[in-house]
Parts: sequence; structure tokens; C-alpha cells
Amino acid sequence: MTHQEYLAKIECANAWAKAYYVDDAPIASDEEYDTLYHEILRYEQENPLFADEASPTKRVGGMVLEGFNKASHKARMWSMEDVFDEDELDAWIERVKKVKESFTFYCEPKFDGASLNLIYEYGTLKQAITRGDGSVGEDVTENVKTIGSIPLRIDYQELIEIRGEVVIKKADFEKLNAERLSLNEPLFANPRNAAAGSLRQLDTRVTAKRKLMFYPWGIGHNALPQSFLSEKMSFVYQLGFLQPPKILVTYDVSDVHTLYHELIEKRDEIEMMMDGMVVKIDDVSVQEELGYTVKYPKWMVAFKFPAIEKVTKLKDITLQVGRTGVVTPVAEVEAVNIEGVVVERATLHNFDEIERKDIRIGDSVIIIRSGDVIPKIIKVLTQRRDGSEQKIERPYACPICKSELLDDGALIKCQNLSCDARVVGAIIHFASKKALNIDGLGDKIVEQLYAQQLVLHVKDLYTLRLDQLLALEGFKEKKALNLLEAIEQSKGVSLEKFINALGIEHIGEVAAKKIARAFGLEWLEVGYEQIIALEGFGEEMAKSLIEFIHVNKQETYELMAIIKPIASKLEITESVFTGKTVVLTGSMSKPRDEIKEMLEKLGAKVSGSVSKKTDFVIFGEEAGSKLDKAMELGATDVINGREKNTVEELMKLTDGRGVDLAIDTSGTEICVRQGMEALVKGGTQVLVGYSASGDMKLPTSLICDKEITIKSVKNLIVIFLN
Repeated sequence: MTHQEYLAKIECANAWAKAYYVDDAPIASDEEYDTLYHEILRYEQENPLFADEASPTKRVGGMVLEGFNKASHKARMWSMEDVFDEDELDAWIERVKKVKESFTFYCEPKFDGASLNLIYEYGTLKQAITRGDGSVGEDVTENVKTIGSIPLRIDYQELIEIRGEVVIKKADFEKLNAERLSLNEPLFANPRNAAAGSLRQLDTRVTAKRKLMFYPWGIGHNALPQSFLSEKMSFVYQLGFLQPPKILVTYDVSDVHTLYHELIEKRDEIEMMMDGMVVKIDDVSVQEELGYTVKYPKWMVAFKFPAIEKVTKLKDITLQVGRTGVVTPVAEVEAVNIEGVVVERATLHNFDEIERKDIRIGDSVIIIRSGDVIPKIIKVLTQRRDGSEQKIERPYACPICKSELLDDGALIKCQNLSCDARVVGAIIHFASKKALNIDGLGDKIVEQLYAQQLVLHVKDLYTLRLDQLLALEGFKEKKALNLLEAIEQSKGVSLEKFINALGIEHIGEVAAKKIARAFGLEWLEVGYEQIIALEGFGEEMAKSLIEFIHVNKQETYELMAIIKPIASKLEITESVFTGKTVVLTGSMSKPRDEIKEMLEKLGAKVSGSVSKKTDFVIFGEEAGSKLDKAMELGATDVINGREKNTVEELMKLTDGRGVDLAIDTSGTEICVRQGMEALVKGGTQVLVGYSASGDMKLPTSLICDKEITIKSVKNLIVIFLN
């Protein structure tokens, strides 16, 4: 077999696989496919150096991984706002109409699985990353290569992120659980749990056997020219990806409601488990105008299906103590199956709700579960009582440490800072990678330190001694020294990282950064009105922060005194960018994040895409679709210095007057000189980039004659392609 014949057989095998996995319309028998597969395999065994990455043999697994590395998404993977009825959906639509009166909806089923981001470059699958925290996830590339519905190659050469859901069919889920039952292995709770667990197997052969499927629902970083999401997704499906059933593009909101009810009716017929319908704004420019909150895009919602109700019996009440000390009552109920999930526990929210609903131990209750929403009791069937039911009393002592509880009504809190339930969880979060990233301080070590009474509070980490660690099981000198060094290095972190590390409910990385920049080191002294005034902050977030400050203020000040976080309060300098929306595109002379921060210090709002609200498009080489979009929306002129004389063109545009401001990022003398030649008398030259040597000859006579003011990046920054 020649190499060309080998490649042709791969192309044939992949076409057959696509027909089977993606199109659900087989064009070859299993025997034919197996024969072709083994011909390809024999060639690769004989010619290992010439094995092609697109070969179907790459999908069977066989690699045992040591673990999963962290990997960053090119663009953030957002969460979605949930709406649970037509009134809530209509309220969201009305919010959209405040920005744009007429628009198109893009609707699709919401499958219940594990979110995944695929990165393709030069037509090849380079990386597959789980959602993680939206910015950083786990690299599961080798496992993903075993999923038949994910192309290893696509007919598109530009860098693109394709996002979607990894799911398992209901029938395959049942078979998988039956197999696990026969092997006395623990069962998966539901298809989503099975999909996520299968995706994170260290043995790729296990993943390969799980019959996972991938349905795209969006794109991240891309240079696609289409102006509508529906057009972009149509292109994605043409690349060889599965297309979900019942996609709808419409102007009419009644069509949205109709599809929603149709999906509910057909939820049992559709092979994958659904928990709702996703409603998006189709026009990409409108998406950009709407923008984002701290948590989710304002241009999409998850319209969740009605919860499924079941009757069960309340057996008992247990108390859970959270990381902030909040005591939550949990209902222990007789096991009941809801949509493939065995439910034995349900939230009761707080004791006020227990009293309002008059819930008693022994009651028959109606329990609901909707998608990934925690099951909850919605009604007590009082007519079924026989007199044996017991009233539930409000607790007065912590169930963990037995200390007295503070009763604030709806919330009951344990104030004992040494409570096991609080301390261990708080330290684990504090030391985690997304927080202070104390290398070597994993869950087990935190538990070990607490059990030995060496760390009873986060601040005790900073009093640990070498001799104490060496006395612990599993600690040698090198390990102990490395841990102490990692703890020491955690001092002096940015304030936003410190705030995030505290584990304040509803306050993640993005929100922590906004708090730090808005208030600096005085953040513990702010009030409710100041917090809720921050962009993207709602009532829930503001109340949560105020509650944390109230409970932990003194302890947090003590911790700050030890760690000495560096304030990152954003000082705004008045500039031409103050209050303006700026979009960056193309290759720049500095890292994109660095430029973004500089612009924010100048009062700019940096956006990810061009819209009618965009004031400036700052572009470098290979600017792509964003520059094209700017031109479509009314940008008047672009000068490419490689094609035309920059000075002459600027003089033409200004009727011979010249420009007031010239900005250079190239660091080359010729570009700086061009900028100065184009300036009016008394104009300003801004230097952002500079040569590798750091030296540059400037035209002194020109500077003096024109009375030119020269500024550096500390004063002002704009980036243009020179």
C-alpha cells in the first residue's frame, strides 16, 4: 500500500464514520468498516513514522494519563441566566428591547451534559478543554480524540474555538449503568454525571468505550465573517459536527413559546436528556450592544423546563454548616427517581421557610427537580397526616462544634471560627489554584494540618514551622521546605486575588477584581449602596458581600495584615478614551491584556467585538473581521502604510492641515518620523513601542520647528498599524 492509498483509505473510513456517528445514516456495513480499519492499522504498524493524525485508529484510546493539565480558553466560556416561565422570558425580552426594538431569536435544545471547548488551528484539533471556571479548564484532548462525532480535522484553516456539550444517549446511559451494576461498581446518578465522568477518565480506552457524543452550541474565538450566530453555526455544522434537532430562527416570540412547548412534549422521544431550551439573540452586533454581566451574557437565557414533581416522605432533617458559617437545613426523604436521578435529599433553604410551610418530620411532601437545580420541597400534603408527625425546632447549637448559634431569622450562623465545617473548607479554597495558589497545600494536607491542631484558621498557615511539618506523616525536608516557601510566596498578592481567596458566596474572580479596583484596601468599609452601584452587581451579590464583612471583618483585617495584599484600585486618567468603547484586534506590539489594562486606566471600556456603540477600533496586523465590521458600521478611512504614503494620505484627509495626535507602536524611526511630519504645529506624538536597543534618533529640527510635544505610554496610549 502506498502512502497516498493509505490517506485515501483514511478519508474513506472517516466518511463512513461521519455517516454513522453524525448523520445517523450508515453507508457501509460493520464488516466493511472493520476490514478497512485493519488495513489502515497494518500500514501504520509497518510505517509508524508516517501515521496520520486523522486516522480512525487515533480514536480507540490506549493512553493512560497521569492527570489533567490546566489550560486557558482563548475567549471566556460564560454561564447562562436561567428563566423558568414565560413571564420571566418575556421580562428578559423587554430588557433586550430597551437596547434594540427588533431582533431575531436563535433557539435550540439545552442538552444536559458536560461543556467542552475545542480549539482548531490550521484545520487540526489542537486542544480540548473542559469549561472549568470559564477562563481555565482541564486539558482532555487525548480523551476527546476518542469521540467519533468530533472531527480531528476540519476544512477551515483559521484559529477557532467550537463550544458544545458532551452527552450520552439515554439508552447508552442505561446500558452503562447495567454494566457497572454487574461489576459491583457505583452507578452514575444521571447522564450528565456519566458524560462528565467519562470525559475525565485517566485511561483513554475507558472514554473510547462510553459512546459519548458532542453537540456544538456556540463558538468562542473566531474570525468568521458572518454577522449572525445562525450563519456561523450553520458553517460549523457544515464542517462535520452534529446538528441538534429543532433549531429555530425567528422574529416572532410566539414561535419561541411554541418550540418550547414542543420540546417539552418530545423530551421523552429525544435520545439525549434535555433540561430546557436556549434562547439567544441571533444578530452578533446586537449581542455586543447588550454585553455581559459578571456571570453571563445579557443576550442569551436558558429557558428551563418545568420541574418534574414526585411525592415522597420526609424522614428527617440534617443540618449543614457552610464555609461562611451559614447553617442550612436539609431534608432527608425516601428515595424517589426523577428523570433518571435518584433523589434522597432536598433543600429546605432556611428555618423561616420550614415554619411558613409548616413542614414536619413524617410528612408526605411534593418534591421537584428541574435540570441541575437542587431538589426542593414545594408542598406539604397536610391532609395525609395521621398525628405521628413531629414539629421541627430551630437549632440553638452548631451541629459540628456545639457552639451557640446566632439566629438572624432567615439565616442561622455558626460564629465559631474554629468550627471544622468552616475552617477546613475555607483553607482548601484559600490555597486553591484559582485563589492564592499555594502549591503543595492540597485537600489531604489541609485536613492533616487541622487534625494535628497546627492550623485552626487560615492565618495559622503563616506561623507553621519546619519542625512541625517534619513531625507529620509523609513529610520529608524537601517537601516541607517547598510548602513553607509556597506559603511565604503567597504574601503580597493582588487584592483581587486575596478577595477571591476568601470564598465569599457569589463573589468570584471577576467580581473580586471589580471590588478591588473600585474600593482598594478600604473594601471592608463599603456599604450596600456602594457595592450595588458596581457594574454587573445585583442585590444577591451585594447582600452576600455585606454579610461576609459583618461576620468576618476583624479576622479579615488580621489576615490582610499578615499577607499585605497589593491594592489594585484603578486610577483613571482623563484622556480621549474616557467613557469610550474600544475594540482591539490584530497583532499588537504588546500583550493584549497589557494594552487592555492601559486603556482601562485611561477610562476606556474595552469590548470584545465591534458594534454601533464602538468608538475606536485599535488594530494591528491581520486585523480580520473586526476591522471589516468597523468599516461596515461607518469607519471612514484606513491607511495601510505598506501600500500608500502615510503622510501624503493624512494630508489629503485633513485638507493639508495635518493631524493633532500621532501614535506609534512600531518603535521604528521611519514610522515615528512619519507621525511627526503629519502633525500640525503644536501637535502631540505618543510613543508606545520602542526598538530592541531602546535607542532612537528623533528629528530634533522637526520637533523644534513644529513645537511637538512627546509623550510616553504612561500619559496616553493608542495602537495603530504602521
